[in-house]
Formats: sequence, C-alpha cells, structure tokens
Amino acid sequence: MTTAEQPFRWRSIALPALLPTLLFSIGEGAIIPMIPIVAGNLGATLAIAGFVAALLMIGELVGDIPSGWLVARVGERPAMIGAAFLSIVGLVICVLAPNPFALGFGIFIVGLSTAVFALARHAFMTSFVPITYRARALSTLGGTFRAGAFIGPFITAVVIQLTGTAASAFWIHLVACLAAAITLMLLRDPSASFGSVTTVRGETGAELREGEALVEQESRGLFQTIYDNRAVLAKLGTGAALIGALRASRAIILPLWAVSIGISEPNTALIIGIAAGIDFALFYASGQIMDRFGRLWSAVPSMVGLGLGHLALAFTHDLPDTVTWFISAAMFMSLANGVGSGILMTLGADLADKKNPAPFLGAWRFTGDVGNAGGPLLVALLTSVSIALAAGVMGVLGLVGAAILLRYVPRYAPHVPRNLR
Repeated sequence: MTTAEQPFRWRSIALPALLPTLLFSIGEGAIIPMIPIVAGNLGATLAIAGFVAALLMIGELVGDIPSGWLVARVGERPAMIGAAFLSIVGLVICVLAPNPFALGFGIFIVGLSTAVFALARHAFMTSFVPITYRARALSTLGGTFRAGAFIGPFITAVVIQLTGTAASAFWIHLVACLAAAITLMLLRDPSASFGSVTTVRGETGAELREGEALVEQESRGLFQTIYDNRAVLAKLGTGAALIGALRASRAIILPLWAVSIGISEPNTALIIGIAAGIDFALFYASGQIMDRFGRLWSAVPSMVGLGLGHLALAFTHDLPDTVTWFISAAMFMSLANGVGSGILMTLGADLADKKNPAPFLGAWRFTGDVGNAGGPLLVALLTSVSIALAAGVMGVLGLVGAAILLRYVPRYAPHVPRNLR
C-alpha cells in the first residue's frame, strides 16, 4: 500500500519530524537573542557583535549549497541526526570561546547545521506525507519553528536568572540538539510507519525517495538556474531578498538595541520571547489573507510594518522613554512579520514551473537567503558608525522592498480568487 492510499495518521509525523524540529527550534530561539550579548561580554563592539550574530545566517547561506546533495546521499533522518551533532560541535566551541572570533566560528558551524536540518525536514515531509495532507503538514512545520522561537527565549530568561550568564543559552541549544538527535535515533524507521513511498531515480541513477530527489534537484545547477531565471529574480527576487534582509535584521538589531540602551539580559530574552509569541500567533492568519485576498495583502503590509518598525527605532534611541519605544517597536515588527508568514514559500510555489518546480525553488530560496545573510552584515557595517543609522537604513530598505513587491507581485504572481480556481 502506498503512502497516498493508506490512512494518514498525524501522530506518525509528530514524533519523527515535528518533535525534533520543535526541540531544535527551541534551542535556536534560545541563542539568537543572546549571540550579540555574549559577543559583547567577550569584548566585542556593537558592530563586531552584529557581525558575529550575522555569521549564523551566513552559515545557513553557505550550507544551502551542499545540503541538497548531502540529504539525497544519506537520507533525511541521518542528515537531521548529523546536523544536530554538528550543531553540538559548534555550540561547544561557543561555550568555550575565549574571544568574539572563536564565538563567531562556532556560530558559523551552527548556521551550517541549521541549513542541513531545515532542508532534511522539508525532504522528510515531502517523502512521507501524502500530497493531500502536504500543505497542512508544511504549514504545521512552519508553525513548529515559530513555536520554538517563542518558547526558547523564555527558557533563556529563566536559565540566565539561575546562572547569571548569557552564555548559558548555548547549553539550552546543546541539550535541545542532543534531545532531537536521540529522539530521531530511538524512533523506528519512518518507512515502517508510512509504508512504501514514491521513489525516483536521481542524477547518478541511485534510487531516491521523492523528498530526497526534490532537494537534490533544488541544489543541482543552482547558479545556472539563477541565470536562466535572471529576469524574475532580478525583479521580484530582489523583493524576496529584501524580505529576508528585513527579517534577519530584526532578529539582530533588537538584541543589539537592548545592549545599547542597557536592558538586562533576562529582560531582553523576555521581550523578544513575547514578541515571538505575536509572530507565532499569526502564522495561520497570514495564509488565510494570502488565499482570500492575494499575496500583496500579506507581502506589502509586512514589509511596510518592518520598515516603519526599524525607522521608529532609529528616531527614538536617545529619547527619555527609549525602553518603551523599544518594546513597542519589537511588538510592532513581530506583528508585521507574522502577517507575512509563509510569503516567500508561497511566492516561490506560485512562480515555479509546475512540471519541475525543484530547480526554481532552490534558486528562489537561495535568493531569499542572500538577503538573510546580507541584512545582518549591513547592520553590522552601519552599526560601526551608529546603530540608529543602521536601523534607519534598514527601515528605508523595507519601504523600498514594499514598493518592489507592489510593482512586481501582480505581474508575476497575480491573484486568482478562490471561486474562480
């Protein structure tokens, strides 16, 4: 009996895919707000601390290139286990780091592992979830990641109160990675739960599951695919890169801002955790907005909100009530980010060739990840002059990105009302 024919049990993916993802995401959510703070405690300036934090996204970008090949060669579950242990290596380096440069190296390794883990869990869902349930499963997977980003900072706040050091956040992620790896190793092989799955021949002639073939196709000929689709990627892809840049900037600039205005480490974690809760609460509503009203009604408000949130920070750094402004901006940016949940994946699916979507999806994801890496790097560079300048420039880029999306989304991804589909 094939996967598509047998009754689907949500519990069958909850343990092998969603639970390890939740654990990994909780750990990642625990460390992201603390990376600039730990770097500062090791003697880094605000600009260097921003660069160290940016190395997480740079590691993910670099990891995107070989991860599809790796997952196709070793399989989804072994790739996730290997990624979890690679992350542990990076986290140990972070814990033992005597200076910001060693910390940055450890963070880069964690970024590499995150790219492999993310692609492997995507391939897992594609291989083992019937197509009639796949959209809901992938949406749930995205919600699981946001849940981890919500829970992680609260655990960090408690642990910092108990230990008195921001570096203890790395232990949270280390334990979470270990728990994710053990969970994956102890569970039975997914094929035993799901039965036989669709298999195809890879480029080398090896038999691959559907998800493994998908990620192999996404990574194969990546730069050739980017060149072949240069028209849409240079236009709408620029908007996608700016979405990635603003999202990543938000994750970096908020903890940097907290350091610059003197908010304590536990309070920083609590504020960012509450903000992540707002983001998490809106991931389903965003999909409803996109399906009912069109992609623009998610993409443009999200980018305008992220841009205005950055601009609000830029003009309030030295005001007497700057902490209140910081909290308000953090919550507002999370609201804006939540409204745009899933927009990059949705636009990528809209634009991809329906007969062979994988190559374009790989190029599209890479384009967004260029923004994910470039945004924090730009923040770090501009912070060497002024953190307010960094926030202001990113705010302007957010508004530019909104204008690009407003111009090109209707051209390349026009909305078709539900009743006409």
